[in-house]
Amino acid sequence: YYFMAEKKKGVTGSNLLQLLERRLDSVAYRLGFASNRRQARQLVTHGHFTVNDKRVTIPSYLVSPGDVIGLKETSKKLVPIQDSVAKAEHRGFPTWVEVDLSNFKGKILHLPSREEIPLPVQEQLIIELYSK
Repeated sequence: YYFMAEKKKGVTGSNLLQLLERRLDSVAYRLGFASNRRQARQLVTHGHFTVNDKRVTIPSYLVSPGDVIGLKETSKKLVPIQDSVAKAEHRGFPTWVEVDLSNFKGKILHLPSREEIPLPVQEQLIIELYSK
């Protein structure tokens, strides 16, 4: 991801965080369909998620603005997903996604800016490490 971030226009550190947030497993977590990123990764790998109504099983799949992320019909009834959705409203949602918990769907409105990514990370230190 570092090399992809480096090639994009703009600040490399912000680009890196943006790419990581665009991963399907991260988006599934941000939408509230999983309690944590590990659970989101496993749910994606097991084929519970769709992007634009097509099943995606690759956690590193990069979503784009306008993409609609949803759950398969059979997956909506799973207890871990139901629990995560119930807790998601208390956790809140990022401004760069639109969430419809009643239909288990979310839409990417725009790419997240650095200010919209709530990670306590000094991305410049990461860039310095990888640029050597």
